[in-house]
Amino acid sequence: MARADLPPAPQLDWAYFLDVDGTLIEIADTPDAVRVDAALLDLIARLHRASGGAVALVSGRALSFMRQRLGRLRLPLAGQHGLERRDARGRLHRVAAAPAAARRTITQALAPILARHPGLLLEDKGLTLALHYRLAPHLAAYAQRLMARLAAAAGSGFELQLGKRVAELKPAGTNKGKTVEHYLAEPPFKGRRPVFIGDDLNDEHGFAAVNRLRGVSIKVGRGRSCARYRLRDVAAVRAWLADTLQSRE
Repeated sequence: MARADLPPAPQLDWAYFLDVDGTLIEIADTPDAVRVDAALLDLIARLHRASGGAVALVSGRALSFMRQRLGRLRLPLAGQHGLERRDARGRLHRVAAAPAAARRTITQALAPILARHPGLLLEDKGLTLALHYRLAPHLAAYAQRLMARLAAAAGSGFELQLGKRVAELKPAGTNKGKTVEHYLAEPPFKGRRPVFIGDDLNDEHGFAAVNRLRGVSIKVGRGRSCARYRLRDVAAVRAWLADTLQSRE
């Protein structure tokens, strides 16, 4: 990685928005296989404390999933790409779910396909439906076309969000970029320079929003991106956050 790609040293008066899978932890083969280690929980707690609370995790995971994995750690969380959000005061914000009939139709259409292709896994997050093909990467194009077709058939209420070996249907109109903007309108994030770190296609909305605000956008790993900086992997992200904390605490 070229030195010019490396982000500047982090500052404690910035506002931090961090993706989780592929950014703070390695991506697991299945959603239930995800493990959040004690070292990460300690790092995030220290950053949250040292920055005056200006740290939010912004993930594609469901909010309930993240709360279970974070244990006693209490901080702002945004789940399902920002469709559900806990602010710094602990208040919950949630968009309206897509009509139950539409979700049921999509689930029923997928049932015989899942039975025929056991490598495909459907995850119902509550507001989104994610078709994972990590265990069957040869079905990538098929899974993406299938979910695109189902999104079109469902009407304007759904949109397709692609990610690393996942094709996801979610209510239209909300993304990680808009979620960052919501947080920046509230204390303790308001008035700070925003940082967004992510690794996936769904993080590009966050990068774009932060770029417009002259913040620090950081892509983890390879691949085309509108992010202005790069970090090599999960270990590099943790080191970037930890090095400055160790020198300032």
